[in-house]
Formats: sequence, C-alpha cells, structure tokens
Amino acid sequence: MAEAPFYLEINALSERFYVRKLHENDVDMIYDLSCENKLFYQYHPPFVTKESILEDMSALPPGKSCNDKYYIGFFEDAFLVAVMDLILDYPTEKIVFIGLFMTNILYQHKGIGSEIIEDVVRHLKSIGYREIRLGIDRGNPQSYSFWSKNGFSVTGGKEYVLMGRIL
Repeated sequence: MAEAPFYLEINALSERFYVRKLHENDVDMIYDLSCENKLFYQYHPPFVTKESILEDMSALPPGKSCNDKYYIGFFEDAFLVAVMDLILDYPTEKIVFIGLFMTNILYQHKGIGSEIIEDVVRHLKSIGYREIRLGIDRGNPQSYSFWSKNGFSVTGGKEYVLMGRIL
C-alpha cells in the first residue's frame, strides 16, 4: 500500500500572519508586490511579468511533484506581506529548499521578513526537517545580508550563491 502524501500545515508557518497557498487569481497581488522590489530584479533579470509568476507557481525541480511545492503568501488581513516558494524534501529528504522569499517593500527593514523566516524555521524543525537551503543571485548585497543575518551561510555555488541553515 502506497504511503499517503505529506501535506504541510501552512498556517503553522507564522505566528503573526495568516498563511495560505497562492493561486492564479492572486497573480495581480503578487505582481504588485514583486514590481516594487526593483533591486531584486537588478540582480535577477528579467523583470517580473504576470506570465513569469504563473510559471514560477508551477515550476518544479527534477523528481518533485506538486505535492512537494508550497507557493504561499503571508497576509495581514487581506494585504499580502510576503511570498515564499517552498519545496519539501529537496534536494534530498528532510531538507527544504526556498526558491523565493520576497516581502512587500512596506514591511522591509522592520524585522518582519526575519520574523517570518524564524517562524518558518521553528515549524519546519518541529516537524523533523533538518536543513533549509536556497540560492541567491551573485552580487546582490540585500539578499546576502538578509540571509546571513538569519543564520544562513554560504555552502557553494557557481551561477548562484548557495546558502543553507542547519535546523
């Protein structure tokens, strides 16, 4: 008998914000948040489009299924505070890969992004994950500073700087 797929309890990823999966009907909201993050796209061209958001929402690394992907939003009331793309058990079991984390510019430099990351770390650790990995664009000082401040260290990389945090 096949084991039932694991589903992440996404509401447990934040103590402060409401968390839910993002869908096609959220593209305008995601686009508005993304467009304001101009520095990110200086290092990660091309500039965001609604089509590129739709592609990201369904993009999967090799060997992964849609059951492993959580393209989620963190909300304060109906306002989108942050977007995160999580892939469970990638590249191997008990490791989570963050493909994207972006906060609304109105919430940046206030500790909100770090608060979200700490809540995510706490929950993932509590359910048995042992590491979080991600890649940042080479030369992006904002991304490097944010992830370093949040306990991530460089693990390698050529095209992207690969970073990780042991939970």
